[in-house]
Amino acid sequence: MQRAALIGCGAMSRAWFEAAKTIDGLEIVGVADIDHDRAAARAAEFGLEQAVIATSIEDLLARAEPDMLFDVVVPGARHHVVSSALAAGCHVLSEKPMADSLDQARDLVARARAADRLHVVIQNRRYLAAPRRIRRLIASGAIGDVTSIHCDFFLGPHFGGFREEMDHVLLLDMAIHTFDAARFLAGAEPEGVYCREWEPKNSWYKQGSSAAAIFEFGEGVIFNYRGSWCANGLGTSWESAWRITGTKGSLVWDGHDDIRAEIATGDIKGLFSEVAAVEIPPLDPSDRTGGHLGLVQDFVAATRGGPVPETVGSQNIRSLAMVFGAIESATTGRRVEISI
Repeated sequence: MQRAALIGCGAMSRAWFEAAKTIDGLEIVGVADIDHDRAAARAAEFGLEQAVIATSIEDLLARAEPDMLFDVVVPGARHHVVSSALAAGCHVLSEKPMADSLDQARDLVARARAADRLHVVIQNRRYLAAPRRIRRLIASGAIGDVTSIHCDFFLGPHFGGFREEMDHVLLLDMAIHTFDAARFLAGAEPEGVYCREWEPKNSWYKQGSSAAAIFEFGEGVIFNYRGSWCANGLGTSWESAWRITGTKGSLVWDGHDDIRAEIATGDIKGLFSEVAAVEIPPLDPSDRTGGHLGLVQDFVAATRGGPVPETVGSQNIRSLAMVFGAIESATTGRRVEISI
């Protein structure tokens, strides 16, 4: 039986508890939050009568003695929580973003390596069926070499709480999902970015609810991102709406279940090449799916000797670098090179 503890009992924590209770051989032995009553209420909700209730990471680690930590704290507390857990010998699965700055992310990667422990980040969009099928199609060469990726994200959620008081809220709290998916789908890494942020007059956020960014990936691939968190009406999926253009054809995904692809046949009639539909491949047994639960399962399996999840910190830092590159560009008004 492995011992797990969770810190950060806000709204997101419920999904973590739901996932954890389905995993055989895993016991939640500690629950923590800066609000003791909130931690106690969440523990009671999931029948964790014997769990340690704590208000700090130090108290949680000392009293619960977990093998692994589920980190669901706000971004500003992440570095302290993760570094403390790694020093105590815990494997850590964190909410995104993996750190509050790129320097902190680099430090956590180094600490995890030195402690010989896993630090994995929740990027559950990779664990959806559609991105796996799209990546399989792209890798097959069906639409040729990818030349550009275009992505729209337009929603208007009223979260309340810390998000509405954050700086760079769209880029830092949400866009990393899309940026990470773009890395996965392109099979390439970003090299530079130009970004603009703005605040529409109807916005209920402090700063950075809307942004547009142009990323330069390797091999001449361009990733074009447009997004807003205060766009009312005609909302996109939380997974965004995508168009991927290749040398042979194009693919579109509505962020839900509709994936379509067409390629040029070589015949030209009038101004345009004739096109033919391309079948989207099914999932392969090796594809990692299951959303949030799938990633939690892979993390726990990795602590038991299974493969290291692809969202381990040493890889996820590349997606975080896209976020901080975009923020720097939006702040300075210039193109920024992306490096880790």
